[in-house]
Amino acid sequence: MADYRLGIDFGGTKIEIAVLDRSGALVLRERVPNPGIYQDAVIAVRDFVFDVEARLNAAPFQNKSSGKSTTSLGIGIPGAISPETGLVKNANATWLNHQPFGKDLDTALQRQVRVENDANCFALSEASDGAGAGQRVVFGVILGTGMGGGIVCEGKVIGGRHSIAGEWGHMPLPWLRKEEFPLPRCFCGNEGCLERYLCGASLAQDWKGVGHRNTAGIEQAAAEGDTDAARALDRYVDKLSRACAMIINFLDPDMIVLGGGVSNLSSLYERVPPLLQRHVITPTCTTPIVQNMHGDSSGVRGAAWLWPVDAGVTS
Repeated sequence: MADYRLGIDFGGTKIEIAVLDRSGALVLRERVPNPGIYQDAVIAVRDFVFDVEARLNAAPFQNKSSGKSTTSLGIGIPGAISPETGLVKNANATWLNHQPFGKDLDTALQRQVRVENDANCFALSEASDGAGAGQRVVFGVILGTGMGGGIVCEGKVIGGRHSIAGEWGHMPLPWLRKEEFPLPRCFCGNEGCLERYLCGASLAQDWKGVGHRNTAGIEQAAAEGDTDAARALDRYVDKLSRACAMIINFLDPDMIVLGGGVSNLSSLYERVPPLLQRHVITPTCTTPIVQNMHGDSSGVRGAAWLWPVDAGVTS
């Protein structure tokens, strides 16, 4: 029997699973609602995984000498597991915070489960077999409801001492302009975080006003003469270019891959790269800024890639 790699994208409202075969091809992709209650969510993940494995006729990965078909399992969450406490931190699904999610999943599923930040999973997916495949250092960016980033070096996620490496959204917008004051307050308690400027809702509000959250149609509106749309896009491109220049100055990745709803704006890939040179401290900046390859399946695919390629191989 074939070995499978299972990945789960654990979102605030849904739990999505993807199954990859050993070549990385997608075998199955399904989702169920997230109950939004901690204990119920652990049970929902357990039942979902057991159901999928039963349909695949595959045994859970325990060790390489089991002699059985095996599956490994990785899970991406909107937060991180604290190395100090083993508890979830920084999750925007706040009911998940301060819970031993990784340990409880290990117990419920009777195996070791790898839990990682969802932006890191996105970056890993794109670095493994997506837009960043073949690049040594990839910085993956999510520009959506919130904002996050992940660093992958030579196929491995760089989590950092506190599991917060790549938390780009909670760095301040660099090279501030007078008109950008006063700084907006972020949910993290600080002011001026990149997330407050570059998430989808911020672009929508800059275009249509407070309360708007949808950026759909902004490029077409700008092309048809909507000056509010054009100016909002101009401001967004300028801020994104400064943010990317900061990444290049301290990390100098081989590629920056954009994901999330805002990444579907085609003008970003034409307009941001030429603006980098103003702030990047090198005579010529050639860092590619590209759109993701796997779309909204990239995060769940990345969760499946959390185990090394040879995990679960049986002889």
